[in-house]
Amino acid sequence: MTEQDKKPYDLEERTEKFAFRCRVFVKNLPKNISNIEYGKQLIRSSASQAAKY
Repeated sequence: MTEQDKKPYDLEERTEKFAFRCRVFVKNLPKNISNIEYGKQLIRSSASQAAKY
């Protein structure tokens, strides 16, 4: 993709990076019941958003 063809707000790339950063964030959380459950939900939601775009 050339620079001209690139969208001004490349949401596909941004949502993919967001999903990856969410995964790294959850991986670094302390392991307890609430963090595990909320972490799973965050990973599912962010990955879903990236996949749907």
